[in-house]
Amino acid sequence: MRFVLNVIWLVLAGFWMALGYLLAGVICCILIVTFPFGVASFRIANYVLWPFGREVVARPGSGAPSMVGNVIWLIFAGWWLALGHLLTSIPLFISIVGIPFGWANLKLIPVSLMPLGREIVPSESAFGR
Repeated sequence: MRFVLNVIWLVLAGFWMALGYLLAGVICCILIVTFPFGVASFRIANYVLWPFGREVVARPGSGAPSMVGNVIWLIFAGWWLALGHLLTSIPLFISIVGIPFGWANLKLIPVSLMPLGREIVPSESAFGR
């Protein structure tokens, strides 16, 4: 079932949203200082392509540097990507078939706003933490 959901997601929203994250990652990788943001953006792009069956959890031990990085990310890229998720979810909610994908899009907003200090794990691992 996850495979079917992921394929439908990829066609309806995943590919387009992943392109946004890839663009943000390429822009961030231009400077050495923003390279960690680019890596985080590429990691989220991978997650956005195939989200069903995986979860985002807080990484233990990430402290103040992650929070400072998240504030910088939020100002320059996070709110654009979150807005993209929000706008993509609206047409998905219009159709009955798209409702689960609209919810999945809304579920991605927190990680698009604050990606540092989080990791992507299989769903089975997320519940054991």
